[in-house]
Amino acid sequence: MKTLICYFSASGETKKAAEKLSALLLGDLYEIAAVPAYSEADLNWRDPQSRSSVLMADEFARPAIRKDYPRLADYDRLLIGFPIWWGVEPREVDTFLDEVKPSLPLYIFATSGGSPIKGAMSHLKTLYPSLDIKGGKLLNFGVNEKTLEGWIA
Repeated sequence: MKTLICYFSASGETKKAAEKLSALLLGDLYEIAAVPAYSEADLNWRDPQSRSSVLMADEFARPAIRKDYPRLADYDRLLIGFPIWWGVEPREVDTFLDEVKPSLPLYIFATSGGSPIKGAMSHLKTLYPSLDIKGGKLLNFGVNEKTLEGWIA
């Protein structure tokens, strides 16, 4: 089964999880990259005027991302990963989903400093009811064969 692993990672934690999943599943990696890249000040969630705070306050924000999208028709399943921001997926992930409109079986993974994945999963299912979301997994504590059990078919 050919797998594509797309991820958005501002600090590098989600990227590490995506790379480990890629190695386990022999999947191709694609980074959903913000344009321009985030600075440390942009990521200061305590500053209501920081870039991330402003974007996350606007449900309809769709920030710029790089546009060299992978050809989804070449894959059998799609994994999308992200850090959980304000209880949901970052707006860059929404931009990606709006633009590529995936129809593949979709598995969600996330990293978080304290939020569960439940809110992000619910938000994605509400915002994108046509997505074929098979399940989600919080990957804060490493990725190994056991991680995949009961999550990825």
